[in-house]
Amino acid sequence: MTAAAQTQTQPSASIPGQRITIPVPGGGVFGADISMATVVFLPPGAGPFPVVLFSHGRSGDSKVRADMRNPIPTWHARYWVDRGVAVVAPMRVGYGETGGPDRENSGARYDLLGNCNSRPNFKGLAEQTDRALLSALDWVRRQSWADSDHILLEGVSVGGFATVAMASTRPAGVIGYINFSGGAGGSPERSPGRSCDPDQMRDVMAEFGKTVNVPGLWLYAGNDLYWGGEAPQNWYRAFAAGGSKAQMLAVPELPGQDGHMLLARGRRLWQRDLDRFAQSLGF
Repeated sequence: MTAAAQTQTQPSASIPGQRITIPVPGGGVFGADISMATVVFLPPGAGPFPVVLFSHGRSGDSKVRADMRNPIPTWHARYWVDRGVAVVAPMRVGYGETGGPDRENSGARYDLLGNCNSRPNFKGLAEQTDRALLSALDWVRRQSWADSDHILLEGVSVGGFATVAMASTRPAGVIGYINFSGGAGGSPERSPGRSCDPDQMRDVMAEFGKTVNVPGLWLYAGNDLYWGGEAPQNWYRAFAAGGSKAQMLAVPELPGQDGHMLLARGRRLWQRDLDRFAQSLGF
């Protein structure tokens, strides 16, 4: 299953979400504005509620990206809503109903032997995800039901990378972030367990670590077919060396599954740590 597809897994009871659009300035073709399709889940009552801004993953398959319908597993949205937390889950530019150009292609490529033969642009990818997520954050902060001083970023795969990147910009109101299996440039089909230019990703994470000033939780499985087990450990160490307050949960493997599916398939492995982290932030 692809990183994008895992955001559509629904292993337990779902809840309805409201579908709205959020403008992204300059996100479309030739720099035109674009409307970003977004799903919003609200707890009962008028609020104001703390908010989770969720960032989905990415598939290398253009059809899978175009067919995205649910940017967050609805059972995971329920996890937050049952705790009195609102969830805002945008479909970034190039995905699902939002459509538009594929601006999140990092440029990672592999030869027939599975060797990385390109120089990806991970900083450029971060700039693109920042543009979409900052637009969503600006929208959240204007809503009467939102507690604009208690916003938590959460993302999976490329979306996990996006949460770290966005946290490094120190956006107002964000008090923490959660990175599930975050990274970019992986291809489990062509190069299982070995991503493209992991040293560059380490260096980018090191730069992020110099400016992130809120707590973070990193969650990875050792049998992740996108990144492998060693590279994420290196990324975390480089990031933490910058002084940022982050903790890492690294489970040896997700039994019987690609470890990249940790969010969707490994709830028993991470829920206690996620509960503890959320409680430490007052969620």
